Amino acid sequence: MKNNMIKRAGFLLGATALMFSCSDFDEINIDPIAANTEQVQVEYFINNAITGAQQDPHIGERAFVLYWKAAGRMDRSNTLPVGSYNDDWSNDYFNALSGWLNHANTAVQVADEKLETENVEVYVDNLKQVARIWRVYLMSEMADNFGPMPVNGYQGVNPDFNSVEEVYDYMLAELKEAEAAIDESITFPEGVKDFDPAYRYDLSKWRKYANSMRMRLAMRLSEVDPSKAQQEFEDAVSGSNFIATLDDNFQVQEVDGWNDLAGVMTREWNDQFLSPTLNNLIINLGGINSADQLDAALHSHIKPANYLGLKFEDHFTSMTNDPSAGYWFDGLHESIDPRAYKSYIIPGDFDNPQMNRYPTYDLDWTGITVRNLVDNAGDVVEEIEAAYTWNAPSIGSWGSKGSSNQVYSWGGTTPRLANKFRNSSEKRIFFASWETYFLISEAAVRGWNVPMSGRDAYEQGIGESFEYWEVTEHLAAYLSSQDYNRAGTSVSWDHTAEPPATVSMDYTDGYTNTPGTTSLAYPENTIYQGGGIKNDLLTKVITQKFIAQSPWLPLETWNDHRRLGLPFFENPAIENPINTMPQLNGGNYTTNQVNFFPQRLRYPSNLRNNVPQGYQQAVNLLEGEDNVFTPLWWAMH
Repeated sequence: MKNNMIKRAGFLLGATALMFSCSDFDEINIDPIAANTEQVQVEYFINNAITGAQQDPHIGERAFVLYWKAAGRMDRSNTLPVGSYNDDWSNDYFNALSGWLNHANTAVQVADEKLETENVEVYVDNLKQVARIWRVYLMSEMADNFGPMPVNGYQGVNPDFNSVEEVYDYMLAELKEAEAAIDESITFPEGVKDFDPAYRYDLSKWRKYANSMRMRLAMRLSEVDPSKAQQEFEDAVSGSNFIATLDDNFQVQEVDGWNDLAGVMTREWNDQFLSPTLNNLIINLGGINSADQLDAALHSHIKPANYLGLKFEDHFTSMTNDPSAGYWFDGLHESIDPRAYKSYIIPGDFDNPQMNRYPTYDLDWTGITVRNLVDNAGDVVEEIEAAYTWNAPSIGSWGSKGSSNQVYSWGGTTPRLANKFRNSSEKRIFFASWETYFLISEAAVRGWNVPMSGRDAYEQGIGESFEYWEVTEHLAAYLSSQDYNRAGTSVSWDHTAEPPATVSMDYTDGYTNTPGTTSLAYPENTIYQGGGIKNDLLTKVITQKFIAQSPWLPLETWNDHRRLGLPFFENPAIENPINTMPQLNGGNYTTNQVNFFPQRLRYPSNLRNNVPQGYQQAVNLLEGEDNVFTPLWWAMH
C-alpha cells in the first residue's frame, strides 16, 4: 500500500493532452523511486492546492481578468461579454485547475492511507477535512465555469462526468461532513501551520469557511431548487458559525514576482478600467458628496447632481441601454459611493499614491490626458481634457464612432484600478465577511429561517465593506440615503419606492457648447421581474453585494447575474453587428435577454479532441450546445 500511494494519486480528466493520449496513465504516473506514506506529508499537497489556485500571472490574466472580470462586469473587456472565447486560454486554465484539484484529492488520499497506519500524527484527520473543504471550492470553480465535471476524477482512469446538479449535491454534502468532522481540540506544530497560507490551520476559521461556502453554494440553487437551497442554507447558518468579521476572511497574501502567489491583476498591459456596470451602480448612490471625500483642490471639478455631461452624438455610441450612453462627463459627480475613489483613481490625479501608471514602459499611456475627437479625414473636431473627469464608456462595437474617438479607450482618460491591487501587495480574498451577511439578507428576503433580520444583515454587510475600504465615517449617512443610482436603486432598506420613469437632466452640446435639457430614463432590466422593478429589497442586496465584491470576487458577481439577472448589466454597444453574438442587434439593444450575457466557458479542445466520449457525455449533461451562451443548470434560462 505504501509504495502504491503516488500512482493512486491519479488525475483529473483534462490535466494535459499527454494524459488523455496515454492508454494507461498509471504507467507514466509511477515514480520509480516511489515515496512511501511516512515520507509524504498531507500538508504539502494542501499547500500546493491553495497556493496554485492563487493563479500565476499567466493563468491569472486569462481566467481572473479576461474571463471573470469581463463576465462579472468588473472591467471593460470585449471578451466573454461579446461572446468572444479563446481556446488556448481555456486549455491553460482547465489544465491548471485540474492540477490544483489533483493536489487536493491527493491530500485526501494520502491522509486516508496514513490513517490506516500506526503512529500517525494526531492532526492528520483534521488535515483530511481541510483538504475536503478546499477541494469543494476548487470543484465549484470548475463547475461554475465549465459545467458538468467528474466528481470522482482521480482514480487513475478516465472518469464519468457528473451533471452540475450531482456536483452540487456532492459539494454540499462534503462541506457538511468535513466541517462536522473537524476536531478543534487538536493543535498543529508550527512547521505544519506554515503550509496553510490562508488560516495557518486555525481550525475554527476553517469551520467558519466551510459553513459560509455551504451558504454560498446553497444560495446558488435558489432559483432551480428552492426547497433544497433553503434546507441546506438554514442548516449551514443555524449555528451562527460562519465568516463574520474581516479577520475571518479567507484570503492569501500576494507576493511580487512570477509565481503562483503573484497578484492576479498585475499584468502591466491590462488596463483594469472602471466598468460601466459598476459606474451605473455607484453614481449618486448613498448621497455622500464628492466634496466630503476629496481634497479641496479637486472641488472645482465637481458638477451639479442634475448634470449629464457633454453630448457628442457623432463620437460616443448611443446604441446600448447604458443610461449614460452618448455623453462624456467632463468633471466629477456631485455624489458617489465613497468606495469609488478608493478603488478607482481619478484620471490626472498623479499626486495620488494609488494612481497606477502601468505599463511602466509607456508612461504616456496614463500620463497624457488630452485626447481628440476627429472627423473621417482625421482632422480634430474637439479636444478633450480628461483630467479630473469620471467616465466608463460601454464595451461592444462602436463602429465609426469608435474609430474617430481617441478618448474613450485611452489609458489616461478613464478611472483605473488602484495601484495596491496591481502590485502584489494585498491579500487576495476568496470569501469575505460581507458576502456572508448579504447571503443571510437574501435568505431573509426569501423568508428563510436565519439568525438575523434582512435589514440587520444587509447593513452589517455594507458595514463590513466600509470597514475594509476605511470609509466608516460615511456609513450612517449612507445607510439612510434614498438617492437613486443610475440603475434606479437606493441604499435605505426601508425605501423601496420605485424611481420615476425619467428624470430631467442638463447637458451641454459638446460641439457647439450649447446648453440643453433631456429626460434620462432609468434602464429597464427586462430579465428581472420584467424590467419594472428597480428598487426592491433583493435588488438592493445584490447591488451592495456587487460593489462589495469588487475587485476580488468577479466570479461571484458573474454567478449572481447568471442566477438572478441582478444587478443591471448594460448591453454591449451595437453600432456595428457583433459576429460572436448575432442575437443582439439594432432592433433589441434597449432590452435585456439571458443570451445577451455569457453563461459559461466552452470545454477546451484538449478534452474534445482527446477524450471524445467523455466530452460528449459532458455536453449531453449540459443539455445544450457547448458554447458560452448555454446556461448552467442553476442559472436563469
